[in-house]
Amino acid sequence: MQSSFSELEYAAKKKQTRRDRFLAEIEAVTPWSALEVEIEPFYPKGEGRGRPLIGVGRMLRMYLAQQCFGLSDEGIEDAIYDSQAIRRFLGIDLAREAAPDATTLLKFRRLLETHGLTRKIFEAIKTHLAERGLMMREGTIVDATLIAAPPSTKNRAKARDPEMHQTKKGNQWHFGMKAHIGVDAESGLVHAGVATAANESDVSQTHKLLHGEETEVLGDAGYQGVEKREENRDNKATWHIAMKRSKRKALPKNRLGKLLEKLERAKASIRAKVEHPFHVVKNFFKHRKTRYRGLAKNEAQLFSLFGLANLFMAHRPLLALHARGAS
Repeated sequence: MQSSFSELEYAAKKKQTRRDRFLAEIEAVTPWSALEVEIEPFYPKGEGRGRPLIGVGRMLRMYLAQQCFGLSDEGIEDAIYDSQAIRRFLGIDLAREAAPDATTLLKFRRLLETHGLTRKIFEAIKTHLAERGLMMREGTIVDATLIAAPPSTKNRAKARDPEMHQTKKGNQWHFGMKAHIGVDAESGLVHAGVATAANESDVSQTHKLLHGEETEVLGDAGYQGVEKREENRDNKATWHIAMKRSKRKALPKNRLGKLLEKLERAKASIRAKVEHPFHVVKNFFKHRKTRYRGLAKNEAQLFSLFGLANLFMAHRPLLALHARGAS
């Protein structure tokens, strides 16, 4: 197909923006065919009269671009018209066709939520990374982060989201949900996740974050006593849980105390990897507050976000493998 004048002008520009580079990397490292295979059986076939359906590949790209830039349905529709980089990522030429609208994306997102397809997208990305040797199975780090929910009651129900709750962290109260993740101790990539209300304890979700083949499990002081819980008694892994802050401050100043302090610092340096996915999701993808009402919709979005976070964190080795294969 012949390129339009805008595409030729864009291709000839002298500087590549950060958005250009980011989308080019996402394009290169995402296993598009594997993701489309998961969605295709549930996607409408568009038989009979009416406007032809937009392809599943384009809708998937629009959805993932929305997640990467933290945009609403209307926001990503406007961004497509504003940004040539996003149009190129979606394969849209406005001289020949219109961009998918916000309602079309809403229906696509509901399709993903109804059939649990965001979890399948996450699993397909995880399999893609494991096949390339980027995800080990010997150790898991567990952790959770709070994600705020709007506390406003200025809505039709005149109430806050009933599935969200408040919890106290330090001296501050937070209203919202928790994202619990299990991270590969070697690569820092997420292999399991679950969403709960904010008042659920971290330790109660640990068994859902393990794949069962770990020999080592690491967690912060919030996971104290995890090995004694009924659901974890048959787990043969070695548990490395951080010492409580009060107990750590009370360590003696003798040689034993110094050795125990060094051990805690060593465990903390390994556990730091679990913060990387949270950093990507909250700071790069701008997901600091829940976008939807109810845990199910927000958990579905989290699977997409952590799948993309895995690709983002692993993009350098994936691009190196891609370049090696091409050569």
